Amino acid sequence: MTTTQGERQEAPACYRHPKRETYVRCTRCDRYICPDCMRTAAVGQQCVDCVREGNRTVRQGRTVFGGKVAVTPWVTYVLIALNVLVYLGELAKDDLIDKFGSLGIGMVGPDGVLFTFDPSAPSAYEPVGVAYGEPYRLITSAFLHLPPTDGGIGFLHIVFNLWWLWRLGRPTEEMLGRWRFLALYLLGALGGSVLGYLIDPDMNAVGASGAVFGLTAAYWIFMRRIGHPMDEANRLVVFALIWLVVSAGVTAWQAHVGGLLAGGAIALAFAHAPRERRALVQAGAAAAMLVLLAVLVAVKTSELGGTLL
Repeated sequence: MTTTQGERQEAPACYRHPKRETYVRCTRCDRYICPDCMRTAAVGQQCVDCVREGNRTVRQGRTVFGGKVAVTPWVTYVLIALNVLVYLGELAKDDLIDKFGSLGIGMVGPDGVLFTFDPSAPSAYEPVGVAYGEPYRLITSAFLHLPPTDGGIGFLHIVFNLWWLWRLGRPTEEMLGRWRFLALYLLGALGGSVLGYLIDPDMNAVGASGAVFGLTAAYWIFMRRIGHPMDEANRLVVFALIWLVVSAGVTAWQAHVGGLLAGGAIALAFAHAPRERRALVQAGAAAAMLVLLAVLVAVKTSELGGTLL
């Protein structure tokens, strides 16, 4: 028996592209799919919707300390790029350090020049700094570095810090995951700036040293926690401590110590958080450190007679 042309059945079409004929079905939902909608599965082909749904149910890989596994350490690369871009900005505009360094208390004259704070100065001299409504300086200073024309270490300042970030940032980010690593880095930077503010509020320090020293402490703690041979980690810590002592006369040692303490404390919490509630403990530790630093800044600001807002 034959079928006339009017009675002939239409060929099946892709469920996403109705004008495309196809005889291939998704092995999961049994819908017809065209070549553009096919995704190779363990058995046969699946449609894009089924693949997407399957990915949602697959448990994501986790790092040794609970973060999401990432092949490329993008946070480290972005931090390095930000430091370089800000440095180029400094070369083009030489007052960035005065405006965004970690200065706790100072004043700007009518000509825009920065001076040490003097309560008896004329009203034309405007008080500035963390104690006078500029708390952002505590973090922006971590992305600034000494210009090449500085009489101290100059260009070596950023080179040394970014080399150290490159050396320690990648393996630390691999162990922590992106967000935990970023929290560690920023809290180390903030810890360094806060200790500088507490000890010497007249100082206008800059540099990623606080964050870098925080990474140094964290790297040593993480290597010890996972049972890795400690020879390399020990050498890095010893080198960092020697640099801290040797450079004390030309750099802000307060930032180094503050970053070391803050980064080390956060690393201990990240490394030893119990697995069953690891994310909660780690987030709580980071939040507690942030609150502690904020309280210390608020107390110091009150002592200086200033205001954070």
